[in-house]
Parts: sequence; C-alpha cells; structure tokens
Amino acid sequence: MKQVIKGGRILDPASGHDAAGDLWLQDGKILEFTKPGAKRPGQNDRVLDAAGLAVAPGLVDMHVHLREPGAEYKETIASGTRAAAAGGFTSVACMPNTTPPIDNLAMVELILSKAKSQGVVNVYPIACITQGREGRQLTEMGELKAAGVVAVSDDGDPVSSPILMRSALQYAGMLDLLVINHAEDKVLSGKGVAHSGFMAMKLGLAGVPPSALEIMIARDVILAAETGSRAHIPHVSTAGGVNIIRQAKARGIPVTAETAPHYLVLTDDCLQGYDTNVRVSPPIGDTADQAALIEGLQDGTLDAIATDHAPHSRREKEMEFALAAPGICGLETALSLVLTALVESKKLSLLEALRRLTLNPAQILKIPKGTLAPGADADVVIFDPNADRTVQTSEFRSQSDNTPFAGWQVKGQVAATLVAGKVVHVLDPYQEKINE
Repeated sequence: MKQVIKGGRILDPASGHDAAGDLWLQDGKILEFTKPGAKRPGQNDRVLDAAGLAVAPGLVDMHVHLREPGAEYKETIASGTRAAAAGGFTSVACMPNTTPPIDNLAMVELILSKAKSQGVVNVYPIACITQGREGRQLTEMGELKAAGVVAVSDDGDPVSSPILMRSALQYAGMLDLLVINHAEDKVLSGKGVAHSGFMAMKLGLAGVPPSALEIMIARDVILAAETGSRAHIPHVSTAGGVNIIRQAKARGIPVTAETAPHYLVLTDDCLQGYDTNVRVSPPIGDTADQAALIEGLQDGTLDAIATDHAPHSRREKEMEFALAAPGICGLETALSLVLTALVESKKLSLLEALRRLTLNPAQILKIPKGTLAPGADADVVIFDPNADRTVQTSEFRSQSDNTPFAGWQVKGQVAATLVAGKVVHVLDPYQEKINE
C-alpha cells in the first residue's frame, strides 16, 4: 500500500533538501518526495495531511536509559519507547547500566526480544566495555557485536585504567565497534554534585571541577589517536571539553561527541532552590560552558544532541540534593528545547539542528537511519516547529516525570511519528489529519 504525507515542509539533512512537498511511502520504505501536488494519490492510497507542518527523518537518540531489566519501576522498554515516539524519536540506543548489566549474549537477546514484542520504535542495545561494568575484564565484544550491539560503554562508570581502555579501543577497533566512555575521573570529582563555581559555593554544594571531566576526555582522545579506533565522548558539558575535542578533530583523530539539551538551556543558576530535577551527571555548567557548547554545535565539534534520558522515581528525587539520583527525563522535551534554544534564536537552522538529531547520530552508530532517501526505512516525524506549548508532565508517556522543564513555554509540537510507515504516535488534535 502506498502512503503520502502531503503538503508538508520536507527536511532531509542527508541531502540538504528543505522545501514544501509530498513524501511518498510504500511497504515501510521511503519511495520518493515530490513537489506539492505533482502526483495524485490513488483511490487506495493512504493520505496523511501535513499542511503547515514539518516532515523529517525520525529522530535518533544515541544515549537513553530504558531501565529494563532491573528497574522497571522507573521505566520499561514499552514505556520508554512510547516516550521516544511521543518525542519524535524512531530509534534509540539504550545504555547497559541495567540489573544485570548488558554484558553477555543472553542480555542482548533479552533486550532485542522485549523491544520487538513490546517496543514501538527501533531499539539498539549498547553493551558493556567490561564485565559487570566493574572495570576489570573486557567483555566478549565480537560476540556482542554479532548479536546486534552498536557500541560498548560502561556508562556512568568510566574505565579508569588507561591500559584497559587502550585494550578496549584496540579490541573494538578490530571489530569497527564504537567505544563510549563516561568522561569523568571519579577521584577528582569525589563527592561533587554540582559544577564547581560560585553558585555551588554559595549554596554549600560539593563541586565537580571541570578538570575531572576534561582529563578523561583528553586521555581518551590520546588513546584514540594511538590506536586509530573510534571513541565517542558522551554528554559534553564544559568549554574545556569542547576545546579538547576541537583540537582532536583538527588533528584527524577519530573522535565524535554529543551534548544534551539540558546543557544548552540551563546554567548552574538553576541550582538556586535546590531542585533535585537539575541534578545531573556531569553537572550543568556556567554561562561560558553553555556558550562553548552552542559554538561547538555550530562549528561541528559536537556532532550530536542526545537526551541522556534518565528516568527516576519520585522517591529517588524527593530528598536532599546531594543524595538524589542524577538524571532528567529527556525524550519528550528534547525536540522542543532544541527548537527553542537553537532554532528560534537563529543559532542553528532547522535543517542543521535536525542533522544533529538524526543523520549524525545514525552515522556515528553506523545504523541505516536518519535519512529520507528513497529506499530508506520510512521512519518519519511530523511536527509543528512554530507551535507554542507548555511542558506538562501529566502528558508524559514515560513512567517517570523527573524534569526541571515542567511548566516551561517552549516551541515545537510532535504531531505524529511513523516507524517503517506505521503510525506509532499521534497527538489528539492531529487525529483527523493523520487518517488511519
């Protein structure tokens, strides 16, 4: 059956296309895009009216926590993928800090099986670098890649041993497998819970010095240069980190990097009031850090924007700031925050912002997503980039609602999300336009 998403503004970062048109789908694949009305739908063709809306490749999030197995009270693969679809994401890569961790073939098979039976978007597992995330012995990366993992990471626990990290890069390099190491020297960061600066000192919060993050970034850059293997730096949050990565790229070192929406819209001024919803790891930096991150996105130093979606129950957040679990629910606010912070303010064009949410993360993970090219999977997001909305946690599809953005006025509203041509999310006001 053919489908046509009719009359929208079609944006495809892969080709640079940005113009009004009709997007044609068939059998779960992209068929073509044409000028508006250039082809008439057949009697049996399904028509989705996108007049006044943007049509883009489904968003790709290369850093999410789905919490299953082991912490289903926070999130499950089912609820997490529904949240992803509501946010316009059609593909997510899930981190291995589950219980038990994703460090063996059986765990990878479990994640993929659950995703197939209960998920509504594509799920790509990320496995551990070391067994049990303990930083002692490498996992069987060859077996894990064959099973379907797209990267390896110990996530919140960095591989502290430089010898082990070099071995991990060498091993992964032979498999062309991406290594994502949590960028933090935990000895330096100690018991820090906030960016080390005036605000943390004023509020009596233990600080994390930027050096704790930047030393690990620098080490991994050096090891990537030595081994020639691909290293990815997650959740970059400091100006110094951006500079290290910029210099590495200028030297041709195979390093890529991401930041998260919360670092682009918040500064450490948000610590006033001790709202535990702004407690994240690494911590939110100051205005100079924020400006450097935006500049890094503009000049290509930072390749991708990833949510680091980290759902937590209320009991893990409603406590003293230093004891609260770090993390923000990010899937359902990411697109709006990017539109508000970067596009509306003209720091990035809409096409370039989408590139960092679609094509770039897909290319880093080496998955066939993030494009509207003919023959590609029909993973599509339809959204209104100009809509004004209020973030309401009561509307979240996630099982958790830990966000500092509740009540914020933002730009952008996802109307519908399609995976392989199937509508997996549609907002009520658009039900009539997205005609089933």
